Amino acid sequence: MKFYIVTLGCKVNTYESESIKENLIKENYIYTEKENDADIIIINTCSVTNMADNKSQKMVRHAKRLGKILVVCGCSSENNQETYKQMGIDILIGNKDKSKISTMLKEYETTKEVTIHFYEKQKPCFENMQVEQFTSHTRAFIKIEDGCNNYCSYCIIPYVRGQVCSKDFDKTLEEVKKLVANGHKEIVLTGILTGSYLSNGHDLSDLIHEMSKIEGLERIRISSIEVTELNEKLLKEIQGNKKIVNHFHIPLQAGSDEVLKRMNRKYDIDFYKQKIEEIRNIKEDVSITTDVIVGHPYETEELFLETIKTCKEIGFSKIHVFPYSKRDGTPSSRMPMQVEDIEKKNRSRILNQVSQELEEKFYKEHLNKVAEVLIEEANNVESVGFTTNYIKVKVQEKLNQNEMYKIKLIDYKDGQLIGECVKEKVNI
Repeated sequence: MKFYIVTLGCKVNTYESESIKENLIKENYIYTEKENDADIIIINTCSVTNMADNKSQKMVRHAKRLGKILVVCGCSSENNQETYKQMGIDILIGNKDKSKISTMLKEYETTKEVTIHFYEKQKPCFENMQVEQFTSHTRAFIKIEDGCNNYCSYCIIPYVRGQVCSKDFDKTLEEVKKLVANGHKEIVLTGILTGSYLSNGHDLSDLIHEMSKIEGLERIRISSIEVTELNEKLLKEIQGNKKIVNHFHIPLQAGSDEVLKRMNRKYDIDFYKQKIEEIRNIKEDVSITTDVIVGHPYETEELFLETIKTCKEIGFSKIHVFPYSKRDGTPSSRMPMQVEDIEKKNRSRILNQVSQELEEKFYKEHLNKVAEVLIEEANNVESVGFTTNYIKVKVQEKLNQNEMYKIKLIDYKDGQLIGECVKEKVNI
């Protein structure tokens, strides 16, 4: 039987979908990139915002109309169990048991009985999933952590993902070795609260240190890390480890101490700025990207302007802007002084413009420099890749995918740099 997967949301979902895909292929199911060719449609849902929930449910309704065997899992189904139970889904689960989907499908093929399985309590245990090769990416993601204990006042994720739990240290290293042996030169460590990784007495610094010893692995990237997790030990590893890339995604969420306090974030602006300065002092030419939520309850126009000021002072290379989304069950949803949607939309537009200006400034600072670029996409006329500090580079010639080249950055156009080869493949 043929199957098709829809993945919504974060890099954790991307990893989990890839693991589901590998498991099904091992069980003699056939993957297809065309939903109409599939006998089975799997939808891995997202619930980070109301829009994500709506999109997830829209995809389910669409898939239902196609008359295929329908499997739904993920954060949105976890968060809206009763809604999904009424949608006529053949196999419905939350965030647990994604590794068992192949078994559930075989049972369904035999019995034709609907499976609906949710856990009453999210226990802090890591579901062992593995990926040996990402078929659609040069970079390979590894989910090393799940769950969150921070309980930011606006966020639903701790309620649908559960408490922090981590992948076994030795199993993680084995997975990295397999991915590198199968050709991946860059590994991205991902999780819900990645910096809280802890297994068998080993933390994130230990894991990165051991990973860097693996021959053939050239880049180690952390998908996202909280500023409070940048402790002295990790900063020392960042400073001394050349395989750690010059790019860190560190969520800010608000550039105002008053808003941060209402969000239940665990730092203030001075602490955040101090950590960014520390990173820039130990890592040359580093790119710092971030997330910012606009329109959180109590965010006045004056406080929003503080956020703009903070973002400009820090000098991010990119800001991912999210209008605040009211999530039922979270403390923020019960706060007075909710910001009107039209105002949230306007603030998003303004901050996105600031982001574009900062990104263009960062990119143009690299003009006429030579950078090592890992090629991720290539056709007969052009190639696209990324520098260590995550600058997107296009080269007007065919290069080898998944190889590193020295590229001179000669022009800025359409949100990326244009480059030309100055040397063949880099031997690292």
